Amino acid sequence: MANERTTAWERVEIARNPKRKTALDYIENIFDEFIELHGDRNFKDDKAIVCGLGRMGDRNFTIIAEQKGRTTKENIERNFGMPNPESYRKAIRFMKQAEKFKRPVITFIDTKGAYPGIGAEERGQGEAIAKSMFEMAKLKVPIIAIVIGEGSSGGALAIGVANKVIMLENAIYSILSPEGYSSILWKDSSRYKEAAEKMKLTAKDLYDLKVIDKVIKEPKEDNEENFKKIASNLKKEINSTIIEMNKLDTEDIVQSRYNKFRNMGQYICISEH
Repeated sequence: MANERTTAWERVEIARNPKRKTALDYIENIFDEFIELHGDRNFKDDKAIVCGLGRMGDRNFTIIAEQKGRTTKENIERNFGMPNPESYRKAIRFMKQAEKFKRPVITFIDTKGAYPGIGAEERGQGEAIAKSMFEMAKLKVPIIAIVIGEGSSGGALAIGVANKVIMLENAIYSILSPEGYSSILWKDSSRYKEAAEKMKLTAKDLYDLKVIDKVIKEPKEDNEENFKKIASNLKKEINSTIIEMNKLDTEDIVQSRYNKFRNMGQYICISEH
């Protein structure tokens, strides 16, 4: 695990580690019960995003989670955690269901980005991402987004429009990969380590920039006991956030989400100058 002297690139490597816990690992340890729901009722059930109903004590939630695999077979089945447009349309379907039944929405972010294949583009990848963000912005129930690993590009941002954004200490969150950043900015993909530092993609950087609201510490040792501590801390954070959000009426929930992203953009612009 990382420590205070860990570089941005080292955190990228930790976030991408194929042995790192996935969304389903967290769902299993945070929620008392989980039932997966399938399909966008249009094209197919894309397994890069898992959707379903979760229960924690006497509270019910809608869960939307980007899911990577560990083995080659699992990664092929999950499309390496890169959602197709039908994944986002599936997510939108269950967000609207959550609104209908007044269930809070929890999203788990962990993806290299939305799948850039020809088929995905033909089926409207960009529109699906934009539509997901649009629907989240006006959803009338609380939304909590949790960045657990690699949160890159529009694939991550598509399910990140939340009232509260929580991030694990060794996760990353950015508009594109360091390799992509260095290729675009310097026309030299070999400068990815330098790019990682400049991109401000670590949890500490993003907390300082007010992009995220809470950082969950990760113990130095990567073992099952410490994982359960992280999951327990996430569970406490979800519970406390929902208790606070339940004090707000519907209009205030939507307005607080709007204010968060409006103020965040203004703060970043001021910081960069």
